[in-house]
Amino acid sequence: MVQVQALGISPRALSQHMTDPLKEQPSYVTTHAGRAGTDHDRKVPEIDLLSPLTIRGVTFRNRIAMSPMCQYSGQDGFADDWHLVHLGSRAVGGAALVIVEATAVTADGRISPGDLGIWKDLHIEPLGRIAQFLQSQGAVAGIQLAHAGRKASCDLPWKGGESLKTPQAGGWPVVGPSPVRFSEGSPMPIPLDESGIEGIINSFEAGARRALSAGFKVLEIHAAHGYLLHQFLSPLSNRRNDQYGGSLENRMRLLLRVVKGVRGLMPEELPLFVRISATDWAEGGWEIKQSIELATHLKALGVDLIDVSSGGMVPYARIPVAKGYQVPFARSIREGADIRTGAVGLITEPRHADEIVTGGDANLVFIAREMLREPYWALKAQQELGDDQAWPTQYGYALKRRAK
Repeated sequence: MVQVQALGISPRALSQHMTDPLKEQPSYVTTHAGRAGTDHDRKVPEIDLLSPLTIRGVTFRNRIAMSPMCQYSGQDGFADDWHLVHLGSRAVGGAALVIVEATAVTADGRISPGDLGIWKDLHIEPLGRIAQFLQSQGAVAGIQLAHAGRKASCDLPWKGGESLKTPQAGGWPVVGPSPVRFSEGSPMPIPLDESGIEGIINSFEAGARRALSAGFKVLEIHAAHGYLLHQFLSPLSNRRNDQYGGSLENRMRLLLRVVKGVRGLMPEELPLFVRISATDWAEGGWEIKQSIELATHLKALGVDLIDVSSGGMVPYARIPVAKGYQVPFARSIREGADIRTGAVGLITEPRHADEIVTGGDANLVFIAREMLREPYWALKAQQELGDDQAWPTQYGYALKRRAK
């Protein structure tokens, strides 16, 4: 991945030295930016970043969501006090939706030994403690269900993140759609057979049941960033010649089966999200046209929102990272599939986030690293956009008194 800011290169300068996939796909990507037009204003008057949003039976107090971000701090999949305080502070900070990090539905589906898990009933209680606190602070509690596939069994990122290739090193065998490595130094994944695929589907369903038992109100299925369900979608990692490979219909089959199973066991009033990578940013890979078709199928199965990210499939992807670089994908999927979307990716400023909503690019704005830097980002957005700050009672009485 090309990290523009880390390299000290401006997005404009970088674009002169690389191909921009957005320009290659003008039929499918709308590069809209800015305020809403008059037609949009008439249809949804006075909708902005701070407006409530209701999906099924759940109302979000604004359009600000905390993206799921791995903390690599679990033991045997268990959440602990770190996760409670980390996630709880963002609920106190005014976010409408707080999503627990990628939570593995099987032990071998973890990215690292420090990932959270939901593969056994004992995981429910500590996750339930988090869900209860988030909701006590006015946020909706969400959780992302995941399986890392061929990108599993890695060391903690601050220890280098290299593959753990042996049990002695703390690793385990990895699985995938085909025997295609993620990178030269990665282990060869064991291709899933029919029985293995059925086991994956069952594990997502079991994880969803546990998440509901823990009290989560939004479930998100992780089919992005090069993890297992994305691996089945992309021709770069899926070389199968059975009903799960080859055609787009076949490559979508596993994700659609997982979604159908999870939606079927959820209460009607609770929303289901799916995170996808809109493009692999690599020749011959998954791209936006296929994402729009996938989103159309997901909507038909009862998915309520597509959380639109990109990349993660191959280490050689060339990504023009810049302010809001993934937002056009969210708009294209929203318009092309007529489904709600969430925008994510280098969205750091409240006014920019507000423009994404008022301009019709997305229904929710997912804040990731900026919310690590600033737990009270949503409250500061209220101040910057001229609204009253909804401080928790324990803070608000003192802050308002001092302001007088």
